[in-house]
Amino acid sequence: MKNYSIAVDGPSGAGKSTLAKAIAAELNILYVDTGAIYRSIGLYVQRQGIDPKDGDAVTAILPEIHVDMVYSDDGLQHMLLNGEDVTKEIRLPEISMYASAVSAIPAVRSFLLEMQREMAHSHSVIMDGRDIGTVVLPNADVKIFLTADVDKRARRRVKELTERGTPRPFEEVLDEMRRRDWADSHRAAAPLRAAEDAVLVDTSEIDFEESKERLLEVIRRGLAL
Repeated sequence: MKNYSIAVDGPSGAGKSTLAKAIAAELNILYVDTGAIYRSIGLYVQRQGIDPKDGDAVTAILPEIHVDMVYSDDGLQHMLLNGEDVTKEIRLPEISMYASAVSAIPAVRSFLLEMQREMAHSHSVIMDGRDIGTVVLPNADVKIFLTADVDKRARRRVKELTERGTPRPFEEVLDEMRRRDWADSHRAAAPLRAAEDAVLVDTSEIDFEESKERLLEVIRRGLAL
């Protein structure tokens, strides 16, 4: 069949990236982690010592930034920031808030929009983020809004950080997640919300395998596979 696109939106810690990555492998399509792209911008802003909420200052440095997404022999997506592999650096906890702040700046979203759309035009993709089904790929073949209770999302994030060797207290992660939810859903530019034609999938009470099967069921039905 022709190239098709799957949009997965939802709040921080809902499992979008992990599930989308697994589904991409299952369907043998390209996985595009848009959050990693915004994190790369956030990392550059942090390194320049710029306030990520200063729209004029962030907009001024965009011409200096070149972001690439490559897939290496390990089968994983790697992010290159001006040629440097920053895959690990962009996952540092402090970069989350930088990513959220810069993603609220219209100039940043415009800067990255065509890059994301071109990927969907040239490949079959599953793309996750905050506004994929509403703004980036409004004509996606399948749209999913993935969510879970904030307490469950925070516990999953704590587990993930611990396994990564960067443990943080639960209350700290929970508070940060609540603030990120508010910021993402109240920003003026492309706020976090479900597209009208998105299928809601709540993973609060189901594990990873059940969540994966639920999403695959929605996708196969939507694509008539």
